[in-house]
Amino acid sequence: MNKKYQVVGIGNALVDVLASADEDFLADNGIGKGIMQLIDMERAADLYDRIGPAQEVSGGSAANTIAGIAHLGGRTAYVGKVKDDQLGRIFAHDLRAQGASYETSFADGEVPGETGRCIVLVTPDGERSMNTYLGVTEFLTPDDIIPEQMAEAEWIYLEGYRFDGPESHEAFAKAIRATRSAGGRVSITLSDPFCVERHRVAFREMIHSDVDLLFCNRAEMLSMYETNDFDAALKQAASEVAIVACTDSEHGAHILAGERRWHVPAIPVDLVDATGAGDLFSAAFLWGLTHGYSLEDCGRMGCIAASEVISHIGARPETSLRKLFERHHVL
Repeated sequence: MNKKYQVVGIGNALVDVLASADEDFLADNGIGKGIMQLIDMERAADLYDRIGPAQEVSGGSAANTIAGIAHLGGRTAYVGKVKDDQLGRIFAHDLRAQGASYETSFADGEVPGETGRCIVLVTPDGERSMNTYLGVTEFLTPDDIIPEQMAEAEWIYLEGYRFDGPESHEAFAKAIRATRSAGGRVSITLSDPFCVERHRVAFREMIHSDVDLLFCNRAEMLSMYETNDFDAALKQAASEVAIVACTDSEHGAHILAGERRWHVPAIPVDLVDATGAGDLFSAAFLWGLTHGYSLEDCGRMGCIAASEVISHIGARPETSLRKLFERHHVL
């Protein structure tokens, strides 16, 4: 019997504030290019005042992945904390409008802070530099994990950024137990090389004992295994996890399962905004996996979806991914 959900994601519920910026703006404001930096509310307000015209869209890494799966017609749900404020209501509406289930209760009105947001500055080369005020999403707790919902998932998808929350490890552990006890499987994305550096030991323990599918990019893979030898890092990951899906920018993606390995080329496209490339790669890969496609075809779908999302501003698809899959002969 099919489970209610093909994928349930757990992550930081954020609204992305997207704006263009040049290299001088990044330097003048102490912003590290191409990475995610955690900031407080005061810094978020100051940056917001300094940036130019901005576009506000629901974001958050795992939420983007779940929205992508829902866009493809998959049965999905999402767990992440927002407040009952303007941005929180935007977040909930946008995710549900995509067709995903979102039932996480709003943060209590007495809780200090607001709905989290990520100020994403996109430079002319398409690279995105993220400045994240976590707000109330930092305080997702084990109480927000509903075991019955996790038991109804074929896969859960855990966002590495969530490791920064004080009770995140306990929340993830609860979700993993509930999923595994019902025969479900566990996937995780490493999210960011600096996130890996902050929580490497916890990541390694979870990957070794609980993870069936690891998503990452080249920088995260090298950080995880503390090496400059990409091939050695891939082989080490494949010895610990049943499936590894590692993206490598314009060089495509590497998929590993045991002794088997596939390289999937990237789809050439003019880069406008790299935000969400990894998120949509994961979305398409998981959709393909839950629909019985080969790992190589799942990787091809991931590269196609990533190419679509980097061709425009924002981290959610703007054209039919299914039609793109058909055009590239993977459906």
